[in-house]
Amino acid sequence: MKFFDREKEIHKILSIIEGEPNLIYFIYGPINSGKTALINEIINNRLDRDKYVVFYINLRGIFISKYDDFMEVLFEVYEESFIDKVKRLFLSLINDSPDVIKSSTLLNITGVVNAIPIPKNTLNELLKGKEVKNVFRYITNVLMRIKKEGKRPIIIIDELQKIGDMKINGFLIYELFNYFVDLTKELHLCHVFCLSSDSLFIERVYNEAMLENRASYILVDDFDKETSLKFMDFLSEEILNKKLSDEDKELIYSYVGGKPILIETVINSLRYENLEDILESMLNDEISKLDMFLEILDYSKPKVEVGDEIIELKKEDIIKALKLFKDNYEISKKEIPTPVYIYLVKRNILFLNPQKRILKPQSFLVWNAIKKLLNGH
Repeated sequence: MKFFDREKEIHKILSIIEGEPNLIYFIYGPINSGKTALINEIINNRLDRDKYVVFYINLRGIFISKYDDFMEVLFEVYEESFIDKVKRLFLSLINDSPDVIKSSTLLNITGVVNAIPIPKNTLNELLKGKEVKNVFRYITNVLMRIKKEGKRPIIIIDELQKIGDMKINGFLIYELFNYFVDLTKELHLCHVFCLSSDSLFIERVYNEAMLENRASYILVDDFDKETSLKFMDFLSEEILNKKLSDEDKELIYSYVGGKPILIETVINSLRYENLEDILESMLNDEISKLDMFLEILDYSKPKVEVGDEIIELKKEDIIKALKLFKDNYEISKKEIPTPVYIYLVKRNILFLNPQKRILKPQSFLVWNAIKKLLNGH
């Protein structure tokens, strides 16, 4: 299927890439708003592969519990030739460094790759020593080699929050971002983009890693109403080979709003099911999930970490917060106590926009479920 819209975001990201690296960019938005689809459209179809080398590292679906797991995702091992082994040993003797920066494998890097190539023996040394500075030194040498070949390196890490709590000589995530600052603001060597739907994590990193004037946000939100209706036209032509009536499009939007994946689900299901039945089934599923979430609160004592404290929450405070959305889709985060909104965001019921400091349900479908379920409360 052809990629739809997002030209504004595409233009912004391409303009950033064409300039000199200066900032780290957080690409964020609600769950399933199309962040990964957007970045894949850019790196696969909009970039000149003769000018850029993209390291796209997607942590989605990968179990990461320790430092070694992250290293295995970050690097792609290759066997060294005899010449490369000699070079590595020679560099180690001279520079006390495990880096190989003139390997034939590095010279062949082009387009989009999913990991940074590294000789097997070199990776073993890095894992054995667990010295983050050596890892970063190796990566920097790879990036510099690419730049010497006349190309601009780009690092993209998707679902970065998966390593947020990992520790290695302190929190790895903060050491990593300090390194990203070095690559962008200090060396102007490499563009860095980090994708995440976890806006709480992004806000925490931004504040605690002291990224003021060193990082910027790019929001990839659900479609607005006008774009949503055009997307429905696009999908109905592509999938159903027909147009939907204005009434049907309005009905779809009233249930699922501008969430691309939900709109696509509805249009796909129209091949074999009635529209009203599709929408009611989707809404009932969402109501059931929310009802179960609230029911479990009767038997559990939800806790959330705020700063250095663990706060215990009450069910009535959570319901009170959700009831604020019965008449409003967006509210200021100041209207809900911090521990409560943090808990609801972590449970993917609400989404926080850290730039505008507003909260909203993760989708229109969640919003409709809140209104229906809490109608009698």
